[in-house]
Amino acid sequence: MRKEIILCGLLACAVGTVHVRGGSSDYWNRQLQIGSFRLPPPPTGFVPEYLDLNGDGKPDAIRSVTRDDIPVLWLDDDGDMREGDLEGDLDNDCLLIDRDKDGVYDLVIKYADLDGDGRADLQLIAEYPKEGVARGWPNGHYMIVLDTDRDGVFNYINWNTMLLECWEKYGISDFYTDYSGQSAFIKIHTSTDQMKDLRLNWENPFLFYDPDRDGLSEMAIRIVDTPQPDPAAQADGFEKQQVAGRADWVSIAVDLDNDNAPGNDFDFDCTLGFMGGGFDYTDQVHALRNMRGLPEADRFFIDPRFRELTELIYADHKNAWNLIYRRGEWKQAYLVFDEDDDCARWERVEFYYPMDPFKMGSGKGGVDNHPQSDWAGDRGEWDLDNSGGGRLYVGRFDGRIHLYGAEWGCWRIDQTARYFQGYDRSWQNKAPKSFATVKYTDTDDNGFLDCIEYDLDGDRVFETKIELKALGVDDRCELIDVSDFKYGDFTRLYKKVSGKMWANAVAARKAAERFGLNTLWYAKLQQPSSLREQYRDGYWLQFYIYKDLENLFMRENDSAMLEKLQAAYFSSDWARLSR
Repeated sequence: MRKEIILCGLLACAVGTVHVRGGSSDYWNRQLQIGSFRLPPPPTGFVPEYLDLNGDGKPDAIRSVTRDDIPVLWLDDDGDMREGDLEGDLDNDCLLIDRDKDGVYDLVIKYADLDGDGRADLQLIAEYPKEGVARGWPNGHYMIVLDTDRDGVFNYINWNTMLLECWEKYGISDFYTDYSGQSAFIKIHTSTDQMKDLRLNWENPFLFYDPDRDGLSEMAIRIVDTPQPDPAAQADGFEKQQVAGRADWVSIAVDLDNDNAPGNDFDFDCTLGFMGGGFDYTDQVHALRNMRGLPEADRFFIDPRFRELTELIYADHKNAWNLIYRRGEWKQAYLVFDEDDDCARWERVEFYYPMDPFKMGSGKGGVDNHPQSDWAGDRGEWDLDNSGGGRLYVGRFDGRIHLYGAEWGCWRIDQTARYFQGYDRSWQNKAPKSFATVKYTDTDDNGFLDCIEYDLDGDRVFETKIELKALGVDDRCELIDVSDFKYGDFTRLYKKVSGKMWANAVAARKAAERFGLNTLWYAKLQQPSSLREQYRDGYWLQFYIYKDLENLFMRENDSAMLEKLQAAYFSSDWARLSR
């Protein structure tokens, strides 16, 4: 007891010595150079106004202020508000903020407990442009985060700026918004008053999967309903472009080797995507509860319609895969593989596009045309008529996973991952002056790539061209249908690919040593400690040995061995050198 009294006395003395700039009325975390995770309460001594909106003698709303006298309004949507409360609760209530103090609440945050357990399962954010800023895409946000893994983490608002900053993160990719684990969100870059049907959305939804339950995401599925012209909606005063309940763009990102970890939270290795045609999802209805507050409060909203929602329409974790593969009527399929393993986005959605292999930069017409694509380091392949149906195969010529039906593909080599792909390359201002490029083509239209061209000196001219048929190498391979895949099937596939790649590298080393080559030059490539290193170093060890043997046989003017070498390397059958 005596120790407790002494401790309390010391604490009292310590508190008495604290001097806070701005006075004691300011909330402590106001415009500091540290994170702001909560709405600042009103200044000390400020008396909120309690509003009885329906005349039942109980408060239904708290009219108050936050930092810098910004007006806020808390609406009680579940009947548990009491006089004396400084804020509403985070299970069912709704917060409105007038950020520019013009009398209009332009940021709305609504919580809803969908299953009645006393914890919010849904957070809806409606953000409206300032006066004078055009309404409609890309101004404004309508974003819903669904707490499907029940961790209580929703969206992130920077309370120092009063802005939705759902991209903010710790380190490389520990995002403050809940993108980790088994989670989901729905989003569009426009304000609700410009949308005809608030049950639908643009990213509808973005799903994150955590099959091993480690709190990180091993898969992500992004389903997009691209807004289309809707003259009737425009005539009713809405934005011309409207979503209509048909998904026409999908990406499936996979962490093939499950090597994500804290500090490397998102490490998706490849993405398979489908475009055009798509599927109708209007039967994917999800009931809502606790959205409707008192009708008397509707007058505070720019657009109160979301308060009347009884359902959302979107493909959920359980049904998304089957909708994509069983219902989708796709016109194109894309594959991107992160060959330099530097992608730290929360999804690998920004595909390389079937454009110029050499043009570089956002909007410049090259394969990296998308502003969030990697400058170099990824490999893209494109099936522009979806003739392959999204099936895959492991190519004999390089031991890698390829897209069946792709007319062509392109790999921009970034061997050392120097041009790091974060979540947005625009802030990096770091682009390669030149890069090596490999182009793949299906010249006989049988669905398998059979022509490989190399520009290794970066002069944008392919100096080497390899045609598999001319080498007597069959380009056809066993097809891999992923339409029934689970996450474990992907990891098993990659384990098999990596193991085979390394086995071939060992065979290449032994073959090289039989011809007297000293492979210790490549000692660094002979110490793989992970599946990814087996895959990466196995590829490069084979390539260097292949080129060294090629040089050896050319020096010796041995055309027969050169022919054997080409066939051996591009069939991944090093035993051919001994035949």
